[in-house]
Formats: sequence, structure tokens, C-alpha cells
Amino acid sequence: MKLVILDRDGVINHDSDLFIKTPEEWRPIPGSLDAIARLNQWGYRVVVATNQSGIGRGLFDMDTLNAIHERMHKAVAQAGGHIDAVFFCPHTNADHCGCRKPKAGMMKEIALRFNADLAGVPAVGDSLRDLQAALAVAAQPILVQTGKGRKTAADPELPAHTLVFPDLAAVAAHLTS
Repeated sequence: MKLVILDRDGVINHDSDLFIKTPEEWRPIPGSLDAIARLNQWGYRVVVATNQSGIGRGLFDMDTLNAIHERMHKAVAQAGGHIDAVFFCPHTNADHCGCRKPKAGMMKEIALRFNADLAGVPAVGDSLRDLQAALAVAAQPILVQTGKGRKTAADPELPAHTLVFPDLAAVAAHLTS
């Protein structure tokens, strides 16, 4: 089984420092939906792993998060693709949970759910914490320069062997070439 793990905000859709709090605020990054469809066509199972501390902060509730994800699923389907699963952490930093990236809890849950070893699995994100979570399970960290990615690319703590691409479309082209 081929698996790819994607962060949501800044990778699939435009990010906001004020959080994505409604389905209407969820706007796909150009090319990202077609990239997911391309990955599916090449046999990849696409999984989203996303920190959603807006829940823990009281900015939106589970029904709203579900509505945002429903909008995402429909948009991906209209492009001819699908997302196999969405994993999220609703906690804030103050909760000190094990699932919030950069910790590996969410990644380990993906490994369990899909009965997969994540060693070498492409894990795409736009922030240092996405890449650190990938490293914690020996996945291949991939940075996109959308969202916070340009700033992250200049971080001196950028993990060695991180692959860097302009956007998710370029990642999909690389993985399917």
C-alpha cells in the first residue's frame, strides 16, 4: 500500500493566522485538489493529519470542523480524487497532549489504523512541527512553500533530508513520475 500524509492548512488550503473557522473560510490552494486526485490515480491512499487547536480555544466546535472537512471532501471529489481519512488534534499547546504535532501521536494513530510502517512514507507540511512529526516516525519530511512554507524553509532547524517543493502539485508530480 502506498500512503501519503498531508497537513491541511497551508498545504491543501490557504492558511490563516486567525484560523479557518467556517466552511466558507476553507479555500483550496490552486492545484492542490488536482494533486490529490493525481496521487489517488497513482495508487496512493491520502491521509490528512492536522492540528486544529481552534477547537480547544473555543473558536469553533466539532460540528463546524466536520462541516469544513465535508467541504474539503466534496471539493476533492469534484476534482476526481478522495481523502481516505482525516486525523486531527483538537488540543492547544497548554494541554500537553501526545497527538499535537510535532509530537508523534497522530502519526502513530495513522500507522495503527492503516496497519502501516511509516518509515519512508511521504509526509507533506508547511511548518517545522509537521516535519518534526514526520521524523518522529521515520517518515520522509516534505516541505511545501505554500502557507508558512517559505518561512519554514529558512529555519535553521529544518530537518536534514527534507525535500522542498513549491506546492502540493509539485509534490504529486515528483511522487508520480
